[in-house]
Amino acid sequence: MISRREFLISAAQLGSTVGATLALSHAAVFDRTADLIRTAPKARFWISTGFPGSSCLTCHQPGEKLRAGAHDGRPAIVKCLLCAQGCVLKSGERGKCRARMNVNGELRSLVYGRPVSIHVDPIEKKPFYHFLPGSDAFSFATAGCPLRCKFCQNWEISQSRPEDFDAPFVQPAEMVSAASAKRSPIMAFTYNEPTVFMEYLADTAVLAKKQKLRSVMISCGFMNSEPLAEMCRLLDAIKIDLKGYSPDFYRNVCGAELQPVLNSIRQIAKSGVHLEVVNLVVPTLNDSEKMLRGLVDWIVGEIGLDVPIHFTRFHPDYQLLNLPPTPVATLERFRNFAMSKGLRYAYIGNVPNHPGNHTYCPQCGKAVIERNSIFVTALNMERGSCKFCGKAIAGVWT
Repeated sequence: MISRREFLISAAQLGSTVGATLALSHAAVFDRTADLIRTAPKARFWISTGFPGSSCLTCHQPGEKLRAGAHDGRPAIVKCLLCAQGCVLKSGERGKCRARMNVNGELRSLVYGRPVSIHVDPIEKKPFYHFLPGSDAFSFATAGCPLRCKFCQNWEISQSRPEDFDAPFVQPAEMVSAASAKRSPIMAFTYNEPTVFMEYLADTAVLAKKQKLRSVMISCGFMNSEPLAEMCRLLDAIKIDLKGYSPDFYRNVCGAELQPVLNSIRQIAKSGVHLEVVNLVVPTLNDSEKMLRGLVDWIVGEIGLDVPIHFTRFHPDYQLLNLPPTPVATLERFRNFAMSKGLRYAYIGNVPNHPGNHTYCPQCGKAVIERNSIFVTALNMERGSCKFCGKAIAGVWT
């Protein structure tokens, strides 16, 4: 029987996925579900009809027409306030993320302390191109996500339930110790949507800071403002996937809404936390000229010219196996348009050895960071500035 510490370090070395098989007996899954519910800690960011002085309006939207006598709030109904789905749950029901559940009138986190995937990655894989380049990031995920993206690259965990994995309970302090043992200066909350394990994220980030580790989140941005404000206080960098500049695309392809994501990006930018934005360009679905112009114009007008934006190549996966990979010419068109509108740091992602992977000085035009795929091969910067002309390059470099 290995210790949890040994398990974490071994998992990071091997890049293993905990509970690799989902072909579990019904009995094993049932027992694991019961154990998760029994041990799940109380979640944060929710309201309940069981709270003193609560009313039906705590769960319903303003102006929504209510039916008299529809229910009396017993047993207690809860509304999750963590993400923009706003799930209203009867006892025993879960949110769309599958990770949070109404247990006898309390919202519980079924994924707290239950990492299902642990790796050590280059920070460029996230991708962060303007945050401690060349550093290792101790990365982990739980199960669950509030979105249903048909192109998800990590659907095996994002679209799963926590009981689908035989994951041991791991305290936040153990995760931080494992990162320190691997000499990783960064803790990365990633792979699935970290919002669903916000409580675990927060406790881990607090301890990581005490050990002088940086914390970053890779997110879909589909959260509410109050939990996001707390994450901004705890995190050093956030990467948001802006999946397309179209409400219809979000509804039909992602099972979500666009506006909350735009709100989150704006809030992060105002907070001062380092921000990078990724747009996965999916052929025929979000690669139109209208979407490109809308997305770039919004970033220029709302966020500014220094935010790094990555136009990333789609590869067929999950429910979109019928579509081809994104043509490189499409990505080049997106990048060129972004730069023509004044964005200083636009990139092409998922195309190894493309010159669009490099960071160029906006003043002299020379490459200040050169990359081969997700690895830094040359760093021509001194104290955060271009070593050729002295121009400051936006980002976090030390």
